[in-house]
Amino acid sequence: MKPVLGMSNHPIIEQHTVIEDRHIKVLEHFDINVIEVSAKLQSGNEFSPQPFDKEAYDDLKKVQRKSSTSFDTLYVQAVTDYKSMFKKWQSGAAVDIYQVRKIMMPLFEYLNEIGLDLFLLHKFASKEDYFYHHGVSISLLSAHLAKKMGYEKQWIQVGIAGMLADCGMARLSENWLMKETKLTMAEYEEIKKHPTLSYRMIETIPSITKEMKLGILQHHERMDGSGYPIGGVPEEKIHTFAKIIAVSDTYHAMTSERVYRRKQSPFRVIEEMLKLKYQKFDYLVLQKFVDGLLNYTLGTRVMLSTGKEAFIVFMDQNFPTRPMVRLLDSTEIIELKEKPAIFIDNIITD
Repeated sequence: MKPVLGMSNHPIIEQHTVIEDRHIKVLEHFDINVIEVSAKLQSGNEFSPQPFDKEAYDDLKKVQRKSSTSFDTLYVQAVTDYKSMFKKWQSGAAVDIYQVRKIMMPLFEYLNEIGLDLFLLHKFASKEDYFYHHGVSISLLSAHLAKKMGYEKQWIQVGIAGMLADCGMARLSENWLMKETKLTMAEYEEIKKHPTLSYRMIETIPSITKEMKLGILQHHERMDGSGYPIGGVPEEKIHTFAKIIAVSDTYHAMTSERVYRRKQSPFRVIEEMLKLKYQKFDYLVLQKFVDGLLNYTLGTRVMLSTGKEAFIVFMDQNFPTRPMVRLLDSTEIIELKEKPAIFIDNIITD
């Protein structure tokens, strides 16, 4: 066969490769459906391809999905695998992009099915293992957001870049990972180096595109010129991949329980992020993220800051964090946009 080139013009599969099942999986991951192959097999015999039965292929896929492992199980396994991979990076190992994809691809297949649970990934995270949950969750949220923004073929790349955004943390002192108190200014300055370190760990990997590399390097840059590692980067110079990862990163960090900071409800976090929609985040990217949350919340049971449970009965596009709710133990309807002292404290999924 001829070499199969990716967007970076580097071979995904080299010329004269004998195609096996593992190669087909790689091609599927890169959304490559057709390749040019030799007219002869390795044995020298003529190659006679069998007709492609699309219906049989689709049915097989459905059967495989029905018998596949649950999302929760796959997620927990991915966090375990990411932790193991990160430990290897801390010991000086290079990034194995095939291993990264192997960890995330089973989860990516669930993105269209898990609905509201995607915005509740923080429920899995523990204080002790927050960092490893964070890497997997950023990947999922970023991939989902990219897909919603119309990246039909690049959304997987965005998700992979999201997982690798913090790989440079492995090159810093391990003390920050175990720290139970808020970072000092000196420690924070060290942490700000991680996007550059992440970039250096992946910059020579041919299968990682330029867009992915920019997403990794710039995911802490902000629209108003603040952020790091460079700072002052004009908004138009910050790649969309980075803007997507920035929103996903911030949302999961603020909704997760951490050693030195309590988690916040998704609605409070979105409310705070929307206040900074022009200064810190790309407005269109953030709005698309919020729209995703809106689409999943009608009828959702929530806990209010008053301690009462309620159902969301109406979502106002202009006030996405302040829906209309009906109390669970009465017929009373509350318009949260008219009650600034009351907010949604938590989403109830049990």
